[in-house]
Amino acid sequence: MNDWQKSTRADYEQKGFAARSGYGRSPAFLIVDFINGFTDPKTPLGGDFAWEINATRQLLEAFRRGGLPIFYTTTAYRKDLRDGGVFVKKVPSLAILQQGSPLVEVDPRIEPLPGEKVIEKKYASAFFGTDLDAELRKLGADTVVMAGCTTSGCIRASVIDSLQHGYHTIVVREAVGDRAAFMVPEVMLNVAFFEGRPVDVELPATVDLKVVKTEPGIKGGSATNVTKPATLETGVVVNVPPFINEGEIIRVDTAEGKYLERAN
Repeated sequence: MNDWQKSTRADYEQKGFAARSGYGRSPAFLIVDFINGFTDPKTPLGGDFAWEINATRQLLEAFRRGGLPIFYTTTAYRKDLRDGGVFVKKVPSLAILQQGSPLVEVDPRIEPLPGEKVIEKKYASAFFGTDLDAELRKLGADTVVMAGCTTSGCIRASVIDSLQHGYHTIVVREAVGDRAAFMVPEVMLNVAFFEGRPVDVELPATVDLKVVKTEPGIKGGSATNVTKPATLETGVVVNVPPFINEGEIIRVDTAEGKYLERAN
């Protein structure tokens, strides 16, 4: 964290905005919209969520071993899109999510097993206009552990509704993702407004991110033309010098997705 981030967090904590909901006794796992239309980078709605999918798969295995309830959501519309309302008008790319299309099926890397319900929704929240709340209450769940995409859209909306329905709500940071590869908590963004409405968001020129996976560093490996891949905390992969190790914080150019320097 830089000084601005530290002071902002301290201010939030002092004012009581940094508390957690905690866990209850009966958790359920909710996977929001990890469907082909969102997890295939080649689609208009898609992003690369390989890192988050892998984390979700590990959570799935744990919930299945414990015999705990698991729910998925998909977003799907009729061909005439009337069931999409203003949401589809606002986000025209959603029109590719037609009922019966492979794009609305759950990503095969985390394919549901028999008995794991897939809930069809039309809007951002997994709760809005669905029977999710009724299903959770029928099972006696009091905690919703959440994975999926996108963090700034459907996850955010689902989290708010989950809390408003009275559930302890846990967002697994490693298992949620956004299309902006360098979005992390407390990064300052430039937001352009027109007539009081946000119309554009610009990332900072650089961000400092933690290396979570890479080959061991080579002592003295300073050759400028030699690099190795490194996975950062957001799941994005960048090429770094051979001396960089896991756990280090590096500075990345957000425009080109390139390593710039060590940040710690």
